[in-house]
Amino acid sequence: MFRRNDLALSLLAVGAAAAAGYLVRARRANDATGRSKADVGARLLADDDIPTDATVVDVTSRQLADIPGARRAIARAIKNDAREEWEHVTIERDGAWSVVDAVRESLPYYDGGDSEYNGVYVNYGGRIIVLDAIGWARLEEPPY
Repeated sequence: MFRRNDLALSLLAVGAAAAAGYLVRARRANDATGRSKADVGARLLADDDIPTDATVVDVTSRQLADIPGARRAIARAIKNDAREEWEHVTIERDGAWSVVDAVRESLPYYDGGDSEYNGVYVNYGGRIIVLDAIGWARLEEPPY
């Protein structure tokens, strides 16, 4: 009878260790998917900063509404009169990089020259804003 108790305790300890290992591994997997980020930025432009061959999209555009963070970045640029620096919204979630693709592929993205801004030019009540997005990922593995 004494050996059965030892065996039962050993099995319980092994089972608990296996469950703890599973939880740690599952948590690491969730952290790995959350490491990609996208940053949607906007800034106001002067009339002479708008390239003549850039397509200007209205702020009410459906494609613009479908991009997470775009309207928020534009609203911040307007509110803070962002002419010198970009106002941005950071997106941290699964598929964050798709935001960058959406800005560059679903809207008329302008690749500017040396003195021009890359991005989507947006008309907001007569004011022109340039909107762009970048994405990044932390590639190193966590030390634990």
